[in-house]
Amino acid sequence: MNIIELVDQWERTAKGQLTKARYSVPLDIEAAARLEALAEMYPKRSVEELLSELVGAALEAVEGSFPYVQGNHVIATDEQGDPIYEDVGPTPRFLTLSRKHLERLLAEQGERG
Repeated sequence: MNIIELVDQWERTAKGQLTKARYSVPLDIEAAARLEALAEMYPKRSVEELLSELVGAALEAVEGSFPYVQGNHVIATDEQGDPIYEDVGPTPRFLTLSRKHLERLLAEQGERG
């Protein structure tokens, strides 16, 4: 791998700020075995890095799986002039709560930092 490819990989995979909060989760034995298999397959990644990346990918998948529920309020129009209605499903609530907790975590880190 050359330097340009290495920097490109870092840009793709090393973004984001880590929280100082720690989470401890017991895994069922099958999940633990799969995690150990990934750690053996990708020895340059620690188990913690693999878990962090897997949780991040799973949370993105959960967010993407929330159904769109059309509300009554038109929030915009598309390029054909058709109305775009607000989403009253779980996505807006999830995003609002995510922002709330992000602000809290950032503030906590600033206090400790």
